[in-house]
Amino acid sequence: MIRPARFFDIHTVAAFLLPVLLFIMPGIARGHAYPDHADPKVGSTVATPPTVVRIWFDGDLEPEFSSIMVHTAGGSMVDKNDGRVDPADPALLEVSVPPLPPGSYIVYWTAVSRDGHRTSGSYTFTVK
Repeated sequence: MIRPARFFDIHTVAAFLLPVLLFIMPGIARGHAYPDHADPKVGSTVATPPTVVRIWFDGDLEPEFSSIMVHTAGGSMVDKNDGRVDPADPALLEVSVPPLPPGSYIVYWTAVSRDGHRTSGSYTFTVK
């Protein structure tokens, strides 16, 4: 019996698709924006109170859906309610704060990456 010739067999298709998938998958997995570093640093104690609290992310953020707030350890909001993504650096989320008295503070953030993935979290810092 004579079989018709095939252009592709399963091994050829798999050999082609595997490298393509391995190349594409890291980009898909990196759809979320995660914090890279912050000022004040996560868990730090600072002698001089900050005037701005900043978090840099590993990707650009959607300004309309990203937010940052600073609260006292007791839960009172202390920031100036002007949280924003920096127009000059779309990976920077920041908020102004008044002169902070000594104490512990909690920074709450929500970041939405340009592809719509949302991440959120919090961290603390202390003013001496």
